[in-house]
Amino acid sequence: MAVKEDPSPITELGGKGLATGTLGLFGSTVIGLASTAPVYSLAATLGFVVLAVGAQAPIAFIIAFVPMLLIAFAYRELNRAVPDCGTTFTWATKAFGPRVGWMGGWGVAVAGIVVLANLAQIGGKYFWLLVNADLAENPVIVTATGVVFIALMTFISYRGTEIGEKLQNVLLGIQYLALGIFVVAAIVAVATGTAPAGATAPDISWFNPFAFESASGFVEAILLALFIYWGWDTCLALNEETKDPQRTPGRAAILSTLILLVTYVGVTVAAMAYAGLGSSGLGLGNESNAEDVFFALKDVLFGPFAWLLVIAVLVSAVSSTQTTILPTARGTLAMAAYKALPRRFGVVHPKYHTPAFSTIVMGVVATVFYVGLTIVSEDFLSDTILSLGLAIAFYYAITGYACVWFFRRELFSSVHNVFFKFLFPLLGALMLTAAFVFSAIDMFNPDYGYTVLFGVGGVFVVGIGSLAVGVVLMIVWSFFRGSKPFFRGESLNESTEVLVPEESVPVRRSVDGGLA
Repeated sequence: MAVKEDPSPITELGGKGLATGTLGLFGSTVIGLASTAPVYSLAATLGFVVLAVGAQAPIAFIIAFVPMLLIAFAYRELNRAVPDCGTTFTWATKAFGPRVGWMGGWGVAVAGIVVLANLAQIGGKYFWLLVNADLAENPVIVTATGVVFIALMTFISYRGTEIGEKLQNVLLGIQYLALGIFVVAAIVAVATGTAPAGATAPDISWFNPFAFESASGFVEAILLALFIYWGWDTCLALNEETKDPQRTPGRAAILSTLILLVTYVGVTVAAMAYAGLGSSGLGLGNESNAEDVFFALKDVLFGPFAWLLVIAVLVSAVSSTQTTILPTARGTLAMAAYKALPRRFGVVHPKYHTPAFSTIVMGVVATVFYVGLTIVSEDFLSDTILSLGLAIAFYYAITGYACVWFFRRELFSSVHNVFFKFLFPLLGALMLTAAFVFSAIDMFNPDYGYTVLFGVGGVFVVGIGSLAVGVVLMIVWSFFRGSKPFFRGESLNESTEVLVPEESVPVRRSVDGGLA
């Protein structure tokens, strides 16, 4: 095959050169959960979902979970057949050809870069909230701290998945400890009558899918909820480094989404019961509380231990910074392996067996993006996170369609295939396509978000513009000689064998137990 005619550092190390067999089901699930930043996602989203649909927030999270689960099945089936760290890029290329595949890979990269900048901002702000609240309002200090967090997490990702997995075990444990205390404390306060005025007992009507009062509010809530589930697919991007790569990553993805569903619905019910839905005071209907529900409730609910919630949000943001770098770096590694990007992106560190160059590039690009947007306007930075739903819906939908088309010759050969390779992925892709279209239409409105560019909403310009930049870069790269095997369908096509190690790459360990 064309990809083997030009030996590179990747093929000389065996496959792409990544260290295989380093993650089990538990480790993969932890990384999938950590990538979603559950505490930060809830803090930043819950209030806005309640503002959009009121008491129907719990059912909104459940409905938004449906396309995530359906697409998770698509990931699982594709991973069983093609366990490649390029995930959407590789699968879409095999199904639809090089250009659709390239754009799928670009969607993953864009989402990662955008969220890295915002996670760094949150990490920097919450770090200084613990130290000195006044410094947390200083944009220069917060930005500099955010840059340090990106650099630190880039270094950890550069050193290997095992050290990252150990770190994530601790960080995720802190997040779930804080969430568990929050839920228990809120429910006990409601049950014992010590909750603040406006508290209300949980009601079955909160789960009524037919009680939404506004179609636009419903769509807005679902789009917001999609964001908080995003990130579980990181465990699929680490498939080549996982024990039993054909099964473990897919199982971890399904398990991650189910745990997230229980987490989000449980915390939402507890927060609504404790704070109520009023539009004043601590009520979740109060717009001043929407940007960070946990920050609004921490002092009343946690008292002298309010710092625990601040630490949880900080840890959540920093944790997700590291796990977001992992899939973006491995995605560009795979693209380079199949000549969809310059060969340099495919360099694997000979000692740590990680995508060294791609990891560093992701960290540098995210830093430049973060600092640049902060200099321009913090409002513009806020708009980028609102636009993130477009990139997420874009590449998840491509994955769903790719599953159906890739398995088209066997869709009806068994009941399993009908549901898991055809019906579920197709429904998930159609739902996400609808979310993309409705979201883009809403974002076009100049009143959407915090900025206006060219007479339309800044969120729309950033969301659609970032995908358009991918089209331009793809066209530019296609003129380079090194790209020809990919765009001619030679280095990666439907029948190409996956470029993965046939045997585990041995990972030597030093006396202290670290990678050697």
